[in-house]
Amino acid sequence: MAAALALLSSLLWGTSDFFGGLFTRRLPAVLVVLVSQMIALALIVPMVAIFGGWEALDPANSGFFWWGVAAGIVGPIGLVSFYWALSIGTMGVVSPIAATGIVVPVVWGLAEGDRPSILQYCGIIVGFFGVLLAGGPDVQQEDDASRQAHTKSIVLALVAALGFGASFVCLDGGGEFSVGMTLVVQRSTSVLLMIVPVLIATRLVGLRWRDLPGLSGVGVGDAAANGAFAWSTTFGLLSVTAVLGSLYPVATLLLARGILGERLSRLQTYGVVLALVGIVLLASG
Repeated sequence: MAAALALLSSLLWGTSDFFGGLFTRRLPAVLVVLVSQMIALALIVPMVAIFGGWEALDPANSGFFWWGVAAGIVGPIGLVSFYWALSIGTMGVVSPIAATGIVVPVVWGLAEGDRPSILQYCGIIVGFFGVLLAGGPDVQQEDDASRQAHTKSIVLALVAALGFGASFVCLDGGGEFSVGMTLVVQRSTSVLLMIVPVLIATRLVGLRWRDLPGLSGVGVGDAAANGAFAWSTTFGLLSVTAVLGSLYPVATLLLARGILGERLSRLQTYGVVLALVGIVLLASG
């Protein structure tokens, strides 16, 4: 169950990140994140109410609150950095670099006492290197790209990695109390912190009504991925589910190839194969 939910989160993240990156090529990253987060929040609140999540408001079970607030701070930092990097860099390079944020929850989980099996340790290592290689750059293409834009996209991807890794930890912590309420607090915090500065800075310039369905899909996909991941941590070890959840570059790469025509280099192909082997080892363990 834990592996299936974590893999579902990676599929949803990879898909929503791809389309979020496409939107950011025309709109400011902060605006894309804010609008998608607002739409996601509007959908999450009634869903949590329907499934009884508001029962977690009992003061005796309020441990989710500060975890949700923390996730609402670090999550948007990671998303804005990531979408910005995707818009100026090569998706096949940026995505796996951002996925190296798995180091944060894996180390956290081990420090908290997680004890994966030998197969799962092997899966963590293989999956980690698969994530790195899945977006390995083509040297010839890198020579033709703007060096300044490339460097900036790498720095932003590393910031995103830290934000995503910290968000994984926060979702795991809040999920122990209430997955639904952790997501509500996370999205509420993100929107409250971003809405005024983003509106002042962007004035919604470039945003069109016909963009809303697509941005809704990005927001819902990201929220559903967070929910699936937080739920997966209640069934399995954080050090394992974090690696499975971080396989989203595979989905991003496949979409980039199918829609944008980006082709996988030999290095990327090896990375995808290693990522799949890592999945099998983790699930077997």
